[in-house]
Amino acid sequence: MQDKISDTDRGLRDRKRANTHARIQAEGLRLFLERGFEATTLDEVAEAAEVSRRTLLNYFGSKEEIVLSAKAGFPQQVADAVAARPADEPLLDMVENALLDLAGQPLSDEMKAVAVLIHATPSLKAGDQAKYAQVERLLAEALATRKGLPPDDIACRVVAGTAVSILKLSVDAWLAQPDAPPETFGRAAFAALRQAAG
Repeated sequence: MQDKISDTDRGLRDRKRANTHARIQAEGLRLFLERGFEATTLDEVAEAAEVSRRTLLNYFGSKEEIVLSAKAGFPQQVADAVAARPADEPLLDMVENALLDLAGQPLSDEMKAVAVLIHATPSLKAGDQAKYAQVERLLAEALATRKGLPPDDIACRVVAGTAVSILKLSVDAWLAQPDAPPETFGRAAFAALRQAAG
């Protein structure tokens, strides 16, 4: 009986932690988008989320972490998109189609605004760039798994590195021309790569 109570208590604590994390993130993003990133303090975010500054810092070490946490799941989304592709696709087609599948998913107005905020704020942009190393690693592993190859397969690593470079360029191009469909530059970049390789 004691074990069941402990599991229940643990589940309740986990839910409370998840709710607090989500509330701090949501209020932080709202304030940063309304007032500007530099103009908003951690104390203001804590007050809006109805937590102490100390509690906030237990969840997020900085304002940058709050914003970048909104995109924390992106590396795994890329890997999952590859895992959903047909295993008989050539590597380059597989990664291009996976990225196009992701680009075709609807993006909320808030997430578009967050992308613009990150792009326009040097400290956020630097932190955002760091995630691409994780994207590249997970992408290479996902390609290797889908193809039944060793995790460190050189072809998968090269394709993943190339795809991440195209992804970075595509995001920059989309932010410069946000009215264009997100996949426009990616398609053109993959076509240029094939032409150059041919």
